[in-house]
Amino acid sequence: MKNLMNGAAVGRRALCVAAGALLAGCAATGPGTAPVTAPVTDPVTDPVTVPANVLANEPVTAETAGANFARPVVLAPDDVRAVAAPPAGFDAARPGVAQGAVTEFTYHSAVTGRERNAKVYLPPGYDPQRRYPVLYLLHGIGGNEHEWHWYVRAPAVLDNLMADGKVAPMIVVMPNGRALADDRAPSPERTFTQENASGFALFEQDLLASLIPAVERRYPVMAGREQRAIAGLSMGGGQALNFGLGHPDTFGSVAGFSAAPNTNPARIAAPARLLYLSCGNKDGLINVSQGLHRRLRQQGVPHVWHVDEYGHSRESWAENLYHFAQLLFRPS
Repeated sequence: MKNLMNGAAVGRRALCVAAGALLAGCAATGPGTAPVTAPVTDPVTDPVTVPANVLANEPVTAETAGANFARPVVLAPDDVRAVAAPPAGFDAARPGVAQGAVTEFTYHSAVTGRERNAKVYLPPGYDPQRRYPVLYLLHGIGGNEHEWHWYVRAPAVLDNLMADGKVAPMIVVMPNGRALADDRAPSPERTFTQENASGFALFEQDLLASLIPAVERRYPVMAGREQRAIAGLSMGGGQALNFGLGHPDTFGSVAGFSAAPNTNPARIAAPARLLYLSCGNKDGLINVSQGLHRRLRQQGVPHVWHVDEYGHSRESWAENLYHFAQLLFRPS
């Protein structure tokens, strides 16, 4: 499922999701993180020109979306992998590996005035008497709270990593990132509209004021920022970068995979633990992530920058979850 968008003629699933990243240009280290390095190039000689509307909000229409995906991909010397590809089967259920449970969670939203749903992954061997770090995973413009679960296969990725002792058990919250009264995944003709996009911006307050407090009342999650992370794909990647960098006291680790043009963080500074940015080298949206990567590098902000060989696709998002998760919460 690669190069999902061809001009404006795009299927809804192709437009659904995106985000990707491994923090850029220098070692990212901190409590519980493993060093990851990526080559650094001279910003003056990078051959990438970032369009003026990148990292700034622009009208959301099918036409602008088609134009964004159709942009030619121009790669710089440092637009390369930071880490090797995962092993085959990393995102498939393995025989004999204990599986976590994905449960339905309902909370009241002060933004919409309604009850909203999220999916919550509880790790294998979940113990309500134990406290866990927490990761919030955000979906793409056409998706909903099911996308990371069923499409990207996040539970299988995490089950396998935990079985191999590569990550600590964690709780993962997969919300509906569209904070509208009608938050259903839109029909194809409504996907790239200002109305649909507005719900993704409104989700910032829904997340901070309603969802996180509700999760912390219901589940035994650690409340400190060092044990709370946010990541997303495509539109959700832009959300994760905007919200995570904008609220450094709330999120200690932040990641954007194949981030969409809604990426416009008001604050450019390193989170407490980890900043991870990634995209595929066949993804027409790579200039969004390239532009942010260069801003971060020019301002000396430590981050992981990872460019894989995919388009705007499930494979890229699953792989980047595999890499990012291993940098988050290390086994004790």
